[in-house]
This record gives sequence, structure tokens and C-alpha cells, in this order.
Amino acid sequence: MGINADFDDQYSHHHYQRVEIPPPKPFLKTLKSNVKETLFPDDPFRKFKNQPFSKKISLGFKYFVPILDWAPRYTLQLFKADIIAGITIASLAVPQGISYAGLASLPPVIGLYSSFVPPLIYAMLGSSKHLAIGNVAVPSLLISAMLGKVVNPHENPKLYLQLVFTATFFAGVFQASLGFLRLGFIVDFLSHATILGFMSGAATVVCLQQLKGILGLLHFTHQTDIVSVMTSIFTQIHQWRWESGVLGCCFLFFLLLTRYFSKMKPKFFWISAMAPLTSVILGSVLVYFTHAEKNGVQVIGHLKKGINPPSYSELAFSSQYLAIAIKTGVVTSIIALAEGIAVGRSFAIIENYDIDGNKEMIAFGLMNIVGSCTSCYLTTGPFSRTAVNYNAGCKTTVSNIVMSIAVMITLLLLTPLFHYTPLVVLSSIIISAMLGIIDYNSAIQLWKVDKYDFFVCISSYIGVVFGSVEVGLIVAVAMSLLRILLFVARPKTFVLGKIPNSMTYRNIEQYSTASSVPGVIIIHIDSPIYFANASYLRERISRWIDEEEEKQRTSTEIELQYVILDMSAVGNIDTSGISMLEEVKRNADRRCLKVLLANPGGEVMKKLDKSNYIDKIGKEWIYLTIGEAVNACNYIIHNCKFQSKRIDSSVTPDDSV
Repeated sequence: MGINADFDDQYSHHHYQRVEIPPPKPFLKTLKSNVKETLFPDDPFRKFKNQPFSKKISLGFKYFVPILDWAPRYTLQLFKADIIAGITIASLAVPQGISYAGLASLPPVIGLYSSFVPPLIYAMLGSSKHLAIGNVAVPSLLISAMLGKVVNPHENPKLYLQLVFTATFFAGVFQASLGFLRLGFIVDFLSHATILGFMSGAATVVCLQQLKGILGLLHFTHQTDIVSVMTSIFTQIHQWRWESGVLGCCFLFFLLLTRYFSKMKPKFFWISAMAPLTSVILGSVLVYFTHAEKNGVQVIGHLKKGINPPSYSELAFSSQYLAIAIKTGVVTSIIALAEGIAVGRSFAIIENYDIDGNKEMIAFGLMNIVGSCTSCYLTTGPFSRTAVNYNAGCKTTVSNIVMSIAVMITLLLLTPLFHYTPLVVLSSIIISAMLGIIDYNSAIQLWKVDKYDFFVCISSYIGVVFGSVEVGLIVAVAMSLLRILLFVARPKTFVLGKIPNSMTYRNIEQYSTASSVPGVIIIHIDSPIYFANASYLRERISRWIDEEEEKQRTSTEIELQYVILDMSAVGNIDTSGISMLEEVKRNADRRCLKVLLANPGGEVMKKLDKSNYIDKIGKEWIYLTIGEAVNACNYIIHNCKFQSKRIDSSVTPDDSV
């Protein structure tokens, strides 16, 4: 390496484009830019620039209340499509609303209330054209599991109902706060594998809980784990009602058959959509004429007539259980947000339009705040109802308004007709809907593609099924955070080799034709360099150098002389990362190796310059591309060999003596 130093100045005159350091920016300007990119990546206020004040006010109303933007362009043709879709999803909303209210240990009419007011709020504020609003199974189960531990819904129904309304209120506040503060990216920390495992586990638990209705049991455990549920079932064998079991199995078979037929023949989606309401009607007629309620078949009973009574006075802000109500609200709001936004985005992608995640959070939050004051509990955008809405040809959120009006008519006129609706039919409806959520095909795909994601999914599923819904949620979040930490703390590094007959360098483990460059090791760092991974990267680079020195020592005449760090994927670096690079340089100096950098980004170059690392390594050893860095190394290596030969040939025997 002593000879190399003689050639540094000579090689520095070769004409290569050097990596430039971006001009410095004031700290406050940089901070403002970073905050804007984090909280306002879509730049929602760009339309407000250079507009008169009155225009800004108009645009502001249209931004926060989307219906004001598209309503003037609404046509009769769109209304025809929306009214059909609205009536279709209303036929699904009524039985589902009643069923899921029972799952939350609430009076059935609360489920109907929840399909009346919240859809009206979302129709005005939501940005998704296809999302159908209503109560859903998993948050309903969570509410029952969490609040049912402190207040028995059967022994103290009034206090329990107050806590449910309070939890719904705080769920809405939390959701709206995330939207107003532009913190929607927090929901993205729940990975697809995590949500898949959690939802499948919760669906399994919901199905097990419905065995109470299928078997006609009067008493059942409040625990949700599979051991407690199965113990409760098999310790009451003598109380099983065969009438209820037969009726439940028949309706479940009917629901699954209609869903299978609609899946095979998408044109007949309405058959599956109408099946739950058909089941309710048939079950009610059957019970009415056979008096099955006197033979062990439980029925809904009396449903209160009329639209939503106000419930703002029922919010239990001074209750001793306020803390658990807040906790329940936050937990259920996260699950509701994850499901609602994911469903909305899925159908927006199909129809090629964008939805604003922060607007959706504000819409969800406000509809739940208003809902908690109008006798509703937590609502979001369920997949099953949204899929029916989409297949029915809905064009705008007016379909939610139509559904809401249909539910209002039901509340005003038709609630007495549900008196004889058997609970076993509602259990069959819930089981049928939950079986569609258990997505084993996606779990199999995870196993094929990413074993760790499969492990995350299964861990979340087991946590829900064998622990509780809360345990499963904690496991799901913990596994998601662990995955992020593993990505950050253990980034990928690999050695690059040259593809024959090209100037392209690729991972030698991926490309069999890629060959290492004699005397040079090229290490690609596939992550920003932070305090969390700096120590690992230092050790990993050192090991790569050790392995390459051993390999080149045994396979070539040229020993390792240069270490090229490919920085193209290093988007940022902190002071710990810079210290790591300095240690790598000191380690390389002790081994008589030279460190080169290839393609560092602008942010990295600014920090390397301010820390004086560039002066330590030398500007002439930083290159735009790997190819230029390799050429620099080869030039010096070959000239060193040539110079060495000239020195050897000029030595005479007398000189050697």
C-alpha cells in the first residue's frame, strides 16, 4: 500500500465526475420540510395557494365535507344505481346489526340504531365511494370481552350500556384525533400478516361463542379462549336442545350454500346478500306457526319501536370504570380503523381512485362520537357489507343514505315483526359471515413467500384463540414491532460481483455469473445507518473483509487492497453511523486497506462533510458509481504491478548484494 500512495495524486487527475455535497439548508427549513413530508405527504392544501379568501373558505368546506364537492355533479343515473345498492345492503344490515349487537351483549335494537345515524355522517364526510357503514363482529366481541370483565351485561345492563356508549365516544375521539393530527401512518404499523392472524383468530372465537345459540344453552362462559368455551359446552351436554341444533344447522347450510352459489356465479351476488334477511323471515315464520319458542328455541322478543333516542346523558364520564371504557375505546378503534381503511383502499384500487386515510379517520371518529350520543355503538366499514355494496353497483356514498333510510323505516314500522326471530338464526348468520374471514389460503401463501410473516400470523392467531382477544392483539402488535426492529437493527449486507461483459455489479449469492474483482471487495449496505444497526454493520463489514481476505489470498495472486462500500441504499445516517464508518476506516488502515464510498446520497454527504469524514477519507475516494470506484482501484493495482516490475528489472546482482 506504500506504492499506492505514490499513485494517489496521479490517479486523482483522471476525469471522473465527483459526488457533490448539496448546498446547506437552514435547520428550521429542513425540519419544516421533514414534518410536512411526514404529516402532509399529499400536500392537501396546494389548492389553496394563490386563491382569494372567499375561494379558500369554499375549498376548505369542500375539503373537510367531501359531499359538498361531488353533490353538485350528482345525476339521476347515479341515484338509480345507488338506490338499488342501498336497498340491497339494508337487507344485510338489519340481520347483521341485530346479530352483532348480541355479540357485544347489547339489546338487538342498538344494532339497528348503529346502522341509521353513523352511515348518514359518513356519507357527508367519507372519501370512499363504496364503503358501507355498520357494526362489525370483532370490535363487538372485543367490547363484550373487555367491558364484560368489570360489569356483567345481564346483571347490570344499564351501567354496561353506559360504558359501551362511553367507550364508543372515546373510540371516536381517538380516531378523529389521529385524523386531525395527520397520524394515520400509525395504523400502518399493523402488518398484513398480523391483521390476518388476528382477524382469523377473532373469527374463530366468534364462531365458537355462537355454539351457545346453536345448542340453545342458557348459561355460557364469558371467557373467549377455546379451552374455556369447549369446557362450557361439554359440561352442559344434558342441556343441549336438539331442536335448536337442527334449526341452526339447516340455516347455516342454507347460508353457506347461497354464498357458494354467488361466488360461483358473481351475477347472482344478490342471492347471498338477501340470504341473511331471508333466513330471519323464514325463521320467524317457522317459530310463529310452530310455537318453537315453547320448546327450547330462544327468540329475540320485544324490540322497542322508534328511531334513536339521545344518549349523551348516558356517557359515564364520572364512573369508576372510566379507565376501562377509555382503554376499550382505544383498542377497538384501532381494529375498526385498520379494517375500515383497508377495505376502503381495496375497493378504491379496484376502481382506480384515491381515498385520504386521514379524512377517513376524521369521518370514522365523528360518526362514532355522534353515534355515542344517539344510542349507537362502534361502527366502521365491514368487508362483507362493502363487497355487497360494490357488487350491487353503488356509485357514491348515497347508498349509505338509502340504507339508513331503510333502517329508519324498519325502526319506525317493522321492529315488532322481529319478535319471533330465533337467536339460533342470528348465530347461523354470524358463523356464516365469520367463516369467510378465516382466510387460510392467505396463510398458506404467507408460508410459501415469507416464513417469518407466517410465524407472525400464526402467533397472533394462537394468542387470540388460546388466550384472549386482548392477548392476541398484544401479540399481534408486539410481533409487528419486532419485525420492524429486526429490519432496522439487522439490515441486509452482501458482497457484489461484476456481471460478465457489462459494467453491472450484483449480489454474488444471487447471480452465479457475478465474479469478485481481484484485490477489491464491494459491500452493499441495504439500509439507512442508525444507532440501532451501527454496531451490527461494523461487525458484519469486518467479517466480510475477513472472509474476502482469506478467499483472495488462496485463489489469486493479488491480495485484498480495497474496500468499496456501496451507499446507494443508505438514505440517511446519524452520528452513530458516522462513528461506525470512522471505525471501519481505522480498521482498514490497520490492515493496510483503502476504503472507498460509491454513490452516497445527498443527506449522507451533508453529514459526512459536517463531521469531517470526507476530509479523513479523501474526496478522491468517493465515486458516483461502483464501476468508477472499481476502475480507480484497478488502475492503481495495475500501475503498482507495473512499477514493481520496473523496480525488479532495474536491480542488478551487485545491487542485490
